[in-house]
Amino acid sequence: MSGAEPEVEEARWGELVACAVAAMRGAYAPYSRFLVGAALETDDGRVFDGCNVENSSYPVGICAERVAIGHAVVSGARCFTRLVVASSGSAPASPCGMCRQALAEFGTDLEIRSVTETGEELRWTLDELLPAHFRLDDLVAGARR
Repeated sequence: MSGAEPEVEEARWGELVACAVAAMRGAYAPYSRFLVGAALETDDGRVFDGCNVENSSYPVGICAERVAIGHAVVSGARCFTRLVVASSGSAPASPCGMCRQALAEFGTDLEIRSVTETGEELRWTLDELLPAHFRLDDLVAGARR
């Protein structure tokens, strides 16, 4: 977290929650009916949103977190500081394994909050959720064998 005052930090988290909830409401989830939105903040304060988009061919669907990553990357962002995931479930949902690995590509000191519409919340860092992610060094080491 930055060195800003705690009230300012919480206000910023509140803005990210509102963005993630708004994105969640735009999700396309006719099969699972599990709506997810994400708000991904960059080191320069920009916020990129995303929602889950399902498909009748299930593997074609994409998670809200990866939509937000793509939204950010196409805009030139590469350094992320905070992520809020909002879901329509009764309990907060953590990013799936695939999303954790996709986020780790850009650094693992990301702060993550997951919220529900009823106000339930869980908090982690990406390092806590994915302590041993696959890295570029793993590819290089494999190529030397």
